[in-house]
Amino acid sequence: MSDNVDNLVLEHLRVIRGDLSDVKERLDRMDVRLSAIEQTIGSLYALSASDRETLQSVIKRVERIERRLELSEV
Repeated sequence: MSDNVDNLVLEHLRVIRGDLSDVKERLDRMDVRLSAIEQTIGSLYALSASDRETLQSVIKRVERIERRLELSEV
């Protein structure tokens, strides 16, 4: 009887170990995907800042042109 209980406990522990291994693998894959998402978001922030600077430069140039052509009020 004791052998059956021991074998049953060992069998459950093996199943738990296998499930835990699967969870660890999934977590590792999710960690890689999260890192890729973080890098993408960082790149988007950098592009957004660059676009903002470009837009400000264009706005200043248009305002300067309008002033020189006397198209805008001072």
